[in-house]
Amino acid sequence: MCWRFALRPKWIVRHVLVVILCSVMIMACFWQLQRLEDKRQYRDLVQARQEAPRQDIATVVPDEAAVAGALYRSVDATGVYVASDTFVVENRSLNGASGAWVLTPLLLDDGAAVVVNRGFVGFDREGVIVPPPPPVGRVRVEGLVYPSQERGRFGPKDPTGGTLSVLARVDLARVALQVDYGVVPAYVQLVSSDPPEPIPDPTVPALVALGTPEPDLGPHLAYAVQWAIFTIIAGGGYVLLLRRVAEEQGNEPH
Repeated sequence: MCWRFALRPKWIVRHVLVVILCSVMIMACFWQLQRLEDKRQYRDLVQARQEAPRQDIATVVPDEAAVAGALYRSVDATGVYVASDTFVVENRSLNGASGAWVLTPLLLDDGAAVVVNRGFVGFDREGVIVPPPPPVGRVRVEGLVYPSQERGRFGPKDPTGGTLSVLARVDLARVALQVDYGVVPAYVQLVSSDPPEPIPDPTVPALVALGTPEPDLGPHLAYAVQWAIFTIIAGGGYVLLLRRVAEEQGNEPH
């Protein structure tokens, strides 16, 4: 076989392109593996904190500095819902259905309130979100701790003034601006309550508690394997091509 052709400029360019292509696919493979590891760490964190003994929200989140260490902890809170301060966060989905989250502050015995994400509700027949009323009287809520949501580089902005019944996100600082009591710097995603949420009119969408998250590792391992296979096919195929050309070159009369 004759391999001298591989040193010609056009073939050197091809070598470089194949190396770049394989390098990109290898990086994609490792990126997917890193994403898988991130998902595993998140799953383990959520499970570990959910398994910790349930405590009162005031004990778990005494101040803003404690929020990061309290994420996904199981907590309970007892108080009275301030139904008039209920708001919704639109553009949310559940099991493929579009709708909104319904959130209501729960006024605690110390005079502060914790915002409770009571669940998801879909659009009614007229395409309107109608938040169901919360239970009346003293309520004991069990749920998970979640942080206040912040706007990223993109996304809608909420007006800074006025009382809003619809927010773009669970922005607890914005909620605090429109109520006359203190707001706990984390919200609770409801798992259950006693008494339970009222049974709705069957003609309107029901409120569905979001419950406990079940982190999914996703398809990252499969994607990583795919990129590895693509790399082997590209690299191995190119080597076979070079070998075939070398054989043809070696068989040509001189």
